[in-house]
Amino acid sequence: MLSELKNIRIDDYDYPLPDERIARYPLAERDQSKLLCLKGESISEHRFHDLPGLLPQGTMLVFNDTRVIHARLFFRKETGATIEVFCLEPHHMAVSEAFEQREHCTWTCFIGNNKKWKEGSISGQWSVDNTLFKLTATRREAVGNAWVVDFDWTGGISFAEVIEAAGVIPLPPYLKREAEASDSERYQTVYAHHEGSVAAPTAGLHFTPGLLEQLQRDGVETEYVTLHVGAGTFKPVSTPTIGEHEMHVEPVHVTTDNLHRLIGHTNRPLIAVGTTSVRTLESLYWFGVKLRDDPGLPAMHVDQWDPYTTAAIGCADAYGNILRWMERRGTDHLDGETQLMIAPGYRYRVVDGLVTNFHQPKSTLLLLVSALIGDRWRDCYRYALDHGFRFLSYGDSCLFLP
Repeated sequence: MLSELKNIRIDDYDYPLPDERIARYPLAERDQSKLLCLKGESISEHRFHDLPGLLPQGTMLVFNDTRVIHARLFFRKETGATIEVFCLEPHHMAVSEAFEQREHCTWTCFIGNNKKWKEGSISGQWSVDNTLFKLTATRREAVGNAWVVDFDWTGGISFAEVIEAAGVIPLPPYLKREAEASDSERYQTVYAHHEGSVAAPTAGLHFTPGLLEQLQRDGVETEYVTLHVGAGTFKPVSTPTIGEHEMHVEPVHVTTDNLHRLIGHTNRPLIAVGTTSVRTLESLYWFGVKLRDDPGLPAMHVDQWDPYTTAAIGCADAYGNILRWMERRGTDHLDGETQLMIAPGYRYRVVDGLVTNFHQPKSTLLLLVSALIGDRWRDCYRYALDHGFRFLSYGDSCLFLP
């Protein structure tokens, strides 16, 4: 099975996407976007505010409550050259801990115009609440195509405040434009809470406070987990087969309350809002399976091929293993990481349906969708292209109920 999966050709997950179909900006109203619904064999077209009436009875929706950070920092050198430092993830430190630092922290970063950064440190001045602070960046060793960068700053403020004031929100490169003031709000879900992503979980951009209230009135349960989206989410599969593609690693955060509620919802429809919620829920399951075989694992890490080499167990059993593991450690939360690849041939263990946007050709996100609905993704995408749907991060959405 694994050898067959690794031989899947990425060219088989290509489709023509005209540039003009990529949504450069969001609609004025979040829930006015189009919604394509695949239910069984039928495809229908709706507005996103119709979602409550399309969900199966007893549904739980699971959201990713990560918050996009102002990850792009621009420093101007005395020579006039501008250096961009793009913060990807803290170096050997949890995201929450890094944001609490008040003098110094270290991140793994992309560096734009790196050739102009000859040596030494670069710095700039910004302000928080009319109080100036100085931020200094010192480049260290290279890590792949990124760099380890030390940040030091004055003012006694948190790094969360530093990056909010000094940085710019990172838009996907395919939007081909610079971020504008409105993007700070619109490239963020209304329920964003835990800071740490460099890309939005875009399926959630369509929800409004009013729509969330409507779901509650209709008896739809909601649950919030956290996966911080990395820049690797935009990385196309550049190898001929997916077996040669290395998945990016992303941090996951859940609580014992999350796990208890998920166990309590077993045998009723569970629908993930976004591919990142899918990766979180399914990764947790496979960590629980690994704990069956080795209860003494020191931390959560799910490899991209774990599901294809490990015997499965019941969902409640897997999540129960994690709860017992957390109890032995005297903690009510889990910070782990996942490299999970979901591709055709994968059997979903937790998720029954998906709310998601339209994804790039030849992307791992499209593979994830195909694993859920099979070749029907082609019919859905063809329907969307024929009926004026808008694509990618600021585009329209789908509800897949296979």
